[in-house]
Amino acid sequence: MEHEELDERKAAILRAVVEEYVETAQPVGSQTIARSSGLGVSSATVRNEMTLLEREGYLRQPHTSAGRVPTDRGYRFFVDHLAPIQSGLPATQRRAVSEFFDSAHQALEDLLHETSQLLSRVSRHASMVMAPEPGSALVRSIQLVPLQPRVVLVVVVLSSGVVEKQVLHLDDDADEARVAAAGAVLERELNGQPWSRLPDMPASGDPAVDAVTGEARRALGELAAEPPAEPLYVGGVSRLAAEHEAFSTSESAARLLEMLEHQVVVVTLVRELLDSGLSVSIGSENRLAELRDCSIVVAPYQVDGRAAGIVGVLGPTRMDYRHALAAVSAVSQQLGRHLS
Repeated sequence: MEHEELDERKAAILRAVVEEYVETAQPVGSQTIARSSGLGVSSATVRNEMTLLEREGYLRQPHTSAGRVPTDRGYRFFVDHLAPIQSGLPATQRRAVSEFFDSAHQALEDLLHETSQLLSRVSRHASMVMAPEPGSALVRSIQLVPLQPRVVLVVVVLSSGVVEKQVLHLDDDADEARVAAAGAVLERELNGQPWSRLPDMPASGDPAVDAVTGEARRALGELAAEPPAEPLYVGGVSRLAAEHEAFSTSESAARLLEMLEHQVVVVTLVRELLDSGLSVSIGSENRLAELRDCSIVVAPYQVDGRAAGIVGVLGPTRMDYRHALAAVSAVSQQLGRHLS
């Protein structure tokens, strides 16, 4: 929706209403704004301006003679024009995020799960972390480890941070020299190749080596075709239940919780935002009915310069957008840096 330009005073009043309502969850009256906004105008002047803001769709009055609350359009103007994130997170939270990633050495699945919990704690909302798209990953390195004369372990490290392992059962014995030669061929031919489109192995001139590389290539192709075990990691779901009063109806939070259990729906929605950068979807802007009382703040994280997955928070439209934007931005940057 196109927004009209608001003059400086209307914008200042709208900002004050949003910030007060986020803080107190109570409709905001003109006297409160006149006292706290620092505009130096009377409550009558503020009341007139709030009436105009209501007429233009930025505020609404939930009850007769009550104060005003922001509409989705009011929140959108606030996010687009009045909520810069340059100041970032408070120092203690910045340290917590940095220390988490400095000490993170777990497997990718555990890392993404723990990252979702971290983001939920920092943002104070439910959070989600989408795993890297398997098709976007490149092969970083391949190793063959002989376990027995006919048993070899193949280990592949991907640019997404995923480590894949597969045990190969060979038809003939393969000594360490032959396994090392096959590993060198695989490293040369597959390093830097897309995981989803591995090339076939060229003949090396040694049939015994080719037998090992061929078996490894077949096993890796099967691994690459498997869908990720868990594409979406959700943290802090209990926060949605605690925030139920911030939703317009008591069923809204329950519907959102139910939707989060159906990962396919959420993953599809989140992947649509992969190329949008740091972005906010507010209330009625969300195409799913379950999200009409909800705001989503998301940002992609980049691995080796390419958008790989997404981190984000979900909460009621009455959220602290400055803080949510700063939290999502900080965690997405640190996660991408860690995986790269």
